[in-house]
Amino acid sequence: MRRSIAPLPLTIFFLGFLLLSSCGGESETARPPLRFWHFWSEPGQKRALLDVVKAFEKKHGCTVELTELTWNDGKEKLQLAFNSGAPPDVIELGSDWVPQFAAGGVLEKLPTQQTDLGRFLRMSVPAGMWNGVAYAWPWTVDTRVLYVNKGLLASSGWEGSLSTYDDLLAAARAVQGTGAYGFAANGADAHRLYKKILPMIWSYGGDVVDAQGRPTFARPENVVALTRYAELARTGLIETQRQLDAAFLQGRVAFWPSGSWLLTKLEKTQNLDWDAVVMPGTATGEGMSFAGGEYLAISASCQQKVLAREFLRYMTSAETAVTFCSAVDEAGFPADTVGLRNEQLVKKRGKATFARQLLTSRMTPVHPKWLELEALLEDAVVKVLLGEARPEEALAAAQNEAVRLLE
Repeated sequence: MRRSIAPLPLTIFFLGFLLLSSCGGESETARPPLRFWHFWSEPGQKRALLDVVKAFEKKHGCTVELTELTWNDGKEKLQLAFNSGAPPDVIELGSDWVPQFAAGGVLEKLPTQQTDLGRFLRMSVPAGMWNGVAYAWPWTVDTRVLYVNKGLLASSGWEGSLSTYDDLLAAARAVQGTGAYGFAANGADAHRLYKKILPMIWSYGGDVVDAQGRPTFARPENVVALTRYAELARTGLIETQRQLDAAFLQGRVAFWPSGSWLLTKLEKTQNLDWDAVVMPGTATGEGMSFAGGEYLAISASCQQKVLAREFLRYMTSAETAVTFCSAVDEAGFPADTVGLRNEQLVKKRGKATFARQLLTSRMTPVHPKWLELEALLEDAVVKVLLGEARPEEALAAAQNEAVRLLE
C-alpha cells in the first residue's frame, strides 16, 4: 500500500542528503570504525603504519581503529576473538597462519581474478589460498640471506667461494681453527629454527610434505641437509635468534643466516667489516632461502566488507607498500611486483641482496596443520644438535609422528 508522505522542509532535506553522502552513505559518527589488528608494535613501525592509514581515512572519510598484537600471543588473541564472536574486521596474518584460519571458516573469500592476484610476486600467492580460493592477499614479503664477517674470514686464510654448503662448511671450519665461531645455528628456538633448516632441505632437493600434503620428513635429501646443518653448528655457536644476532653484531661469529632487521643495527656498528650474500647452494643447484610475508584478510563476520576490501587494495598496492617498507626496514619488500622493483628500497647497503634472494626463495607449505608439522621438524633438529639421535633416526621419528598427527 502507498502512504502519503508530507513534504520535508528544504533545510531538513539537504541535511539528510549531506549525511547520506558522507563516508559511503553514513555519517562518520554513525559509521563504526574499521577495526584492524596488526603486529607492528615498535614506535617507528607504528608511526609508519599510522601515516599510511591516515591517508586511507582521508580518502574514504572513515576511521580505522588500530590494535597492536605481538607475535608471542597474537595468534591466541585472534583465536579468542573469533571464538567469542567479536573478531576484528581486517587481520594481519603471518604467511603460515592463513591455511589454519581459512580452513576454520572464519575468513572472507577474496577476489581471485588475474587483475587482483596477478600483480603479486608469484611465490607469495599460494600462501593466501585454501582449496583454490583466496582468503588473504600478500602485503609484504621478506627473506633471509647469509651475513658474513669478512674480517674473521680473512683472518682464517680462507680465499675460496661461498657458493655451496660444502664451501661454507670448509670456510666455517677454517674460522673455527682461529679460535672464533664459524657458523651461528639456531637451536631450540620455536618458530625460528625451521626457517634455517628448510632452506637447506630445499636446496638439497628435499621437502617435508608432498603435493598432497602428506609428510615426507624421512627423505634421503632431508637427511643430507640435516647432517650438513649439524656439521655447520659444530663449528660455531648454537643459540636463539636474538642471541645470535647480537653475537654477529659483536663480531664473534663469521657466518649467520638472518633477516633484514639486522641491517639497521649494522649501520650503527663500527669496526665490523661485513657483507650480505645470497644463501649457498649445492653442486647441482642454486641455494634456496625461506621467505615469509605479512598477509591481510577480512573476517567473514565483518559488517563493512566493501570498505574492508578497499582497505586491502589500498594497503597491498605498490605505492602504499613502498611507502611503508621504505620507513620500516624489517617489513622487507612489497608483495606487489611493481613495488618490488622500486629502486628506493635497495639503496641501503645489503638490501639489494635481499631483493635478489627473493627470486630464489620459498614459503612454508600451505597446510592447515603446518604449525604442528613445524614443531615436529624443529624437535628433530634439536635432537640431532644435542646428540640424542642421528639425522636419519630423528627424521624417521618425526615422520611417524606426522603420520599419526594427520590421521
